[in-house]
Amino acid sequence: MVEKVLITGGTGTIGKRLTALLLLKGYEVAILSRKGEHMDGVKVYQWDVEKEYVEDGAVENVSHLIHLAGAGVADKKWTAERKKVIVESRTKSIGLIAAKIKEAGVRLKSFVSASGSSYYGEDTGERHHLEQSPAGKDFLSEVTVAWENAADAIAQLGVRTVKLRTGIVLTEAGGALEKLAQPARLGLGAALGSGKQWMSWIHIDDICNMYITAIENEKWEGPYNAVTANPVRNMEFTSQICQVLGRPLWLPNVPAFALRLVFGEMANVVLGSSFVVNGRIANETDFTYQFPELDGALKDILHK
Repeated sequence: MVEKVLITGGTGTIGKRLTALLLLKGYEVAILSRKGEHMDGVKVYQWDVEKEYVEDGAVENVSHLIHLAGAGVADKKWTAERKKVIVESRTKSIGLIAAKIKEAGVRLKSFVSASGSSYYGEDTGERHHLEQSPAGKDFLSEVTVAWENAADAIAQLGVRTVKLRTGIVLTEAGGALEKLAQPARLGLGAALGSGKQWMSWIHIDDICNMYITAIENEKWEGPYNAVTANPVRNMEFTSQICQVLGRPLWLPNVPAFALRLVFGEMANVVLGSSFVVNGRIANETDFTYQFPELDGALKDILHK
């Protein structure tokens, strides 16, 4: 029997790639979308979290639920209203789906929720973080803790629940890499701030395969640091982008104060240091990365 996977936020960058890989593996895929847009080979259901509305049939016969929905952290400046949207788009949405699943009497085999490596803090300097490390105390940490706590609404229904604390996802379809590669393509690539801040990253195909492994392998449960084993400093990251693109690396670095003037508090996303260790992936699973090294990941993406 073909198993049905329901994805919230499935029209985003990760959702689209994950959907394609799931379809290749023979899964039936359904997506919850605010706009109800068309996607080939996929049933798209509309939902409205504020109105507590989910289109009929969305949760019917679902075997696996993947939660990717959430407003973009770096899309707009962090006003008080924007911060509220960032939190509630992640937490209220899970609460709504949990209620619909309970109401319909659906017996899920697994629930996999996106989470963030920002769980440990926006800027943690040289500290290395394993899954058992404590949460930070800044805004993004608070977002991620609330996100993971909300996911427990599904776990409390007796569903095996996995939380993937995701680092910087490298993809050709937007995100951090596009923003960093754009000036480099113009010959204006430069490290940000001190350039010494750690960046914990993962190729989009590897994070999507982690989601698939998480729904298929019943041993996976709880939080996992969804990053490679090879974090790099911002200077090295920028330098490798320039090398792959055949462009110069400029000095001096882009000063931190200039980034803060433009982006405000949101500049913490690129100026903060985050060294996250994939402890559970490395020690408790047999997951194999397609792109364990930054050079190979950048060449695969930037040469497309």
